[in-house]
Order: sequence, then structure tokens, then C-alpha cells
Amino acid sequence: MSDLNPEASVGFLIHDVSRNMRAWFDARAQALGLTRAQWRVLIHLTVREGANQTELAEILEIDTVSLGRHIDRLQRDNWLERRPDPTDRRAWRIYLSETRRPVLTKMKDLAAEIEEAALAGLSEQERAVLIAALTRIKQNVTDLQADADPATAPEIARAG
Repeated sequence: MSDLNPEASVGFLIHDVSRNMRAWFDARAQALGLTRAQWRVLIHLTVREGANQTELAEILEIDTVSLGRHIDRLQRDNWLERRPDPTDRRAWRIYLSETRRPVLTKMKDLAAEIEEAALAGLSEQERAVLIAALTRIKQNVTDLQADADPATAPEIARAG
């Protein structure tokens, strides 16, 4: 087995970049009064406003109960509102609060600023290639997870 160099490993690099960007965002966004988890809910709602909780949970890749807790807090703090679904009386559609849209604009600007700083020195073509490569990696990993046989996990653990 070859030595794994964390500084040249895609998995380690993606993890480190993600962790560093999250920490940077959290430090700068704290003054706006939102957690990163809440921000993720809100940013997805900006492009999928009117989604129901199940749809939003699938997009965010979290369970509906966890999302429900986020939505409860965000509704309590007037970031969003639930409205009855006109086609299903048991369901609710989720919408952004008009009064909080200016803060969401600030959050989007902050996220764009952080991303721009992180991508400094990369050309538009390099950025497009990076996005395409990361999108492909995400799909590959998603496919691997879908095809994974849970029965092989103990075998892998024993091999170490």
C-alpha cells in the first residue's frame, strides 16, 4: 500500500478547503445573527421559494426532522414563513420573509466575497473546469454511495 499524502489527496484538500471556507464564513457572518445551517436553508429558499419541507430536506440532504427544527427557529425569528399548500392541506410551503430580504442580500454578498477571495488567481476557464470537476466528483461519490453494499464495510475494516 502506498503512503497517502494529505497535501496531495483530493479528499483531504476538499475537506480542508471546505473547513477553512466555513470557518471564514462563520467568523464574518456571526454579526448577522445566522448559523451556517440556517444560512443554507435560506439560500436554497432564495432559488426554490415555495418548496415544501420534504423537497427542501432532499435538496439539503438532511432529514425532515432536522430541517423542521431549523424552519421552526427561522420562522420564530421572522426569517421565513410557512403557508398552506393549496393542493395538499397537510403540507406547508416555505417562503422567505420580506422584512429579512436585505439581510439575505448581505449574506449573499458575503458568500460571494469569500468565494471570490478563495478563487483569486484562477481564470474564468480554470474556475469553470474546477466547478465541472467538483460536480463530477460529487456525482461519482453519490453514485458510489447508492451502489455501496453495507455488507462489505466489515470486510474493509478487517483489511486494515
